Amino acid sequence: MSATIETIRDDFSFLDEWEDRYRYVIELGEALPPFPDSARDEAHKVRGCVSQVWLLTDRDEGENPVIRFQGDSDAHIVRGLVAIMLALFSGRRASEILATDAEEVLRSLGLDEHLTPQRANGLRSMVKRIKQDAETALQPA
Repeated sequence: MSATIETIRDDFSFLDEWEDRYRYVIELGEALPPFPDSARDEAHKVRGCVSQVWLLTDRDEGENPVIRFQGDSDAHIVRGLVAIMLALFSGRRASEILATDAEEVLRSLGLDEHLTPQRANGLRSMVKRIKQDAETALQPA
């Protein structure tokens, strides 16, 4: 994915209307790479999301591995939120993922006050799953 969290933050600052921001979030979701059908299963499903959300995790070897995520959703706006979380977390070391305050990022984008409670809870579930994967990656083999 080409959008970084910094690019997303900059783009959000140029969009004054929430309708425009929602359209942008949907566009971010549309730009996600195709998600493998083989990973659309219970093992990759994120619990706690009203919409269907799947997350695939890949990591390097080592004590503090780089972790890459792929994700998808069956809902357009949620797919865009998945894209934002991937921009925030994917391609970072496990320790960086654990140190990242996703809630602060959402506040900086203004998303925290514009998401329905169900979507906000689903987003928290996704962050929790990403951080659990990072914790697991830091456990000695």
